[in-house]
Amino acid sequence: MRKIEVSTSAIVYNDISELSAEDTLLMQKAIEARKKAYAPYSKFHVGAALLLDNGEIVLGNNQESAAYPSGMCAERVAIWKAGSEYPDMKIIKLAITASSTITNVNKPIGPCGACRQTLSEYEINQKSPFQVLFMGEVGEVVVTESLLSLLPFSFDSKYL
Repeated sequence: MRKIEVSTSAIVYNDISELSAEDTLLMQKAIEARKKAYAPYSKFHVGAALLLDNGEIVLGNNQESAAYPSGMCAERVAIWKAGSEYPDMKIIKLAITASSTITNVNKPIGPCGACRQTLSEYEINQKSPFQVLFMGEVGEVVVTESLLSLLPFSFDSKYL
C-alpha cells in the first residue's frame, strides 16, 4: 500500500473588476446568460459562457423541469451547443456564475460533478486544457488553468 497526494491550484481574484478585459467580457456574457435561466423550482440561476478558438462565445443557462431530474445545467447546455454548432473549434475558456432569488450567492460556485465529467471529455478530446473561471453572483472569482484540475482521477474513453 502507498499513499499519494493529489493537489491542484487556482488563482482567486477579489471580484470581477480584477480580471483581464477578455475574462471580464466572458464573465459578463455568463451573467447575461444567467439572467435568462429557467429555474422556477430551485430559484438557483446559473449562466455559462465558452470562448472558442475562433473567437465565438457560446452561452448556456440552466433549464429546469417539474419532472426532476429532467433539467440541465448551464455548463452542459453551453458545451453541447458548442459541440453541435462548432464541432471543430477548441474551447479556450469557460466562465460560470450563479445567483439565487432565495439567498445571496457570494461564494464561487464551480461546476457540479456531472458537468465536470462532461466537460472533461471535451478537454481530453481536444488535447489541450481550457481555463475555468467561476463565481457566485458577487465576490471572488476562481480561475483554474484546466478543467481536469477540478476532477482528479478523471474517467474517460481510454478505460472503455
